[in-house]
Amino acid sequence: MSDFLQSMAESSTERAAAVGELPQADKPVVPLQLGDFDVIAEIKGRSPAEGDLSSEDDDRAERARQYARGGAAAISVLTEPSRFDGSLEHLEEVVAAVPDTPVMRKDFLVDPVQVREARSAGASGVLLIATMLDDNKLRDTLDCAFEDNMFVLLESFDENDLARVSKLLGEASYADMAARDLLLVGINTRDLRTLAVDNERLATLAPKLPAAPCVAESGLRSAEDVADVAAMGYRLALVGTALMRSDDPEALVKTMRRAGAAKVAA
Repeated sequence: MSDFLQSMAESSTERAAAVGELPQADKPVVPLQLGDFDVIAEIKGRSPAEGDLSSEDDDRAERARQYARGGAAAISVLTEPSRFDGSLEHLEEVVAAVPDTPVMRKDFLVDPVQVREARSAGASGVLLIATMLDDNKLRDTLDCAFEDNMFVLLESFDENDLARVSKLLGEASYADMAARDLLLVGINTRDLRTLAVDNERLATLAPKLPAAPCVAESGLRSAEDVADVAAMGYRLALVGTALMRSDDPEALVKTMRRAGAAKVAA
């Protein structure tokens, strides 16, 4: 595990240990509804690689509504506090703003209790990073999410990660979750050792994508980028920085969705 991931794992472990008694989840799980090609639109205050992405007067609720009007299949909210300026309060704010759109907690989760914490805050999905979790912990955390019908975006960085995920999907129970759009497989192009984007990773790993809805993550800034990954076999794009910096995120989500769907249909 890289130094960055190790530091994220250590701080996340501390946060998991500090989770107290959780309130009963009183917000419904909003099901993920996928089409030919979809966008998961992200809200984050800061990126270690890109710097500040929002200002003090940035309106997260209105941005989430713009994403939803653009047709985002889900909204990803960064909740990691030390490097991304995130919090669970941000997630709760977005959930309240877009009650009909599933909201995903994006963080460096290391324990099932953090999935339950996300559900209590209203999340309908969570991101998990394969390389941060051993096989037993990964299963426990996945199963915790699926018990509540939450979707999981399971993220890989390299062939080893993807081989582990593909092996998991060889089991009937997890294959069923993928068939029901509850288990998505993500490929992140950002190298978490250097925080640089490897633009070739999506193409390199495309022939090894498993039978699941697959998500291209990081470095996608335009409709042309999205069309390219759709041609490789990806059926969703997770887009953060480009949308956070866009003057019209609603239009950009629409344009990206159309570009991806057109390429799938071609």
